[in-house]
Amino acid sequence: MIQLLHRVTRGRGVAAALVGALASGAVLLPSVPAHAQAYPTKTVKMVVPFPPGGSLDITGRLIAQKLTEAWGQPVVVENKPGAGGNIGADLVAKSPADGYTILMGALSTHAVNPSLYRSMPYDAAKDFVPITLIAITPNVLVVNANSPVNGVKEFLAYAKANPGKLSFGSGSNGSAGHLAGELFKVETGTDAVHIPFKGAAPATQALLAGDTQFMFDNLANAMAQVKAGKLKALAVTTASRSPLVPDLPTMAEAGLPGFDISTWYGFFAPAGTPPAIVAKWNADVAKILNAPDVRAKIVADGAEPAPNAPEQFAQFIAREQAKYARIIKASGAKVD
Repeated sequence: MIQLLHRVTRGRGVAAALVGALASGAVLLPSVPAHAQAYPTKTVKMVVPFPPGGSLDITGRLIAQKLTEAWGQPVVVENKPGAGGNIGADLVAKSPADGYTILMGALSTHAVNPSLYRSMPYDAAKDFVPITLIAITPNVLVVNANSPVNGVKEFLAYAKANPGKLSFGSGSNGSAGHLAGELFKVETGTDAVHIPFKGAAPATQALLAGDTQFMFDNLANAMAQVKAGKLKALAVTTASRSPLVPDLPTMAEAGLPGFDISTWYGFFAPAGTPPAIVAKWNADVAKILNAPDVRAKIVADGAEPAPNAPEQFAQFIAREQAKYARIIKASGAKVD
């Protein structure tokens, strides 16, 4: 009996000591990681580094709406255009790595600009964690509906007959449209002036108004104007024909073998973002992109949904960086 009372008394003493230690903070219990708690618990900002109205912005807003519905927290789009996407990308690179500021980056921000710009405000490889590729869209050579040319060979003859007189617009320096034009000049020996705009929408308007003569626009942007008969599509810039426009020939078929340029965009988080948050974004965005209604909308705009794993996205970006480094070196294109 005495031994039992001793054990009970000792147990009470240990419990009392533990309570006291907890109150004083002397005992440290394993903490629950912040990222393991419910996410998100507040508004999430999706930074689009280009102006409103382009295909990237439209797709971003569609995904933001679906994430808002799924998470019960607002996912808001914030447009931060400028410097070929560098301004918006830099903002995200320097944001807290907590999952509440995410970049909808693109070909320019992560594959082209590191070679195109003499000085970069961020390191495309070290300052971000790839989340997932969203979509890929072919670029297409388009001219005004009133243009006298109806095919790539006619256009090439027209360009050679008017050296230095033709101009082409693009959504920004370093965009796929810009580099497609530079590659065209290198491959054909033609001379044309590049005019960068702040987004694909104003570049398209310039072509429609006759201020520029041609454009390598992404199919998602050009589709509506081509269907309306306001622009003529001459060829896609991908190595093979696009299932989105199977009747449209490739630049390679028109006599420019190896011509292969497309636009893509995907999600990135600041470096150091907890893997659990990256995984949640990856899984939930893939679910959204594979939903029949979302997929149909993206395809109707001329893009092909292509969600993948973060590791696959990182490998894809590395290949794209190497490819565009070669194109930029060959063309001599640079931006101060």
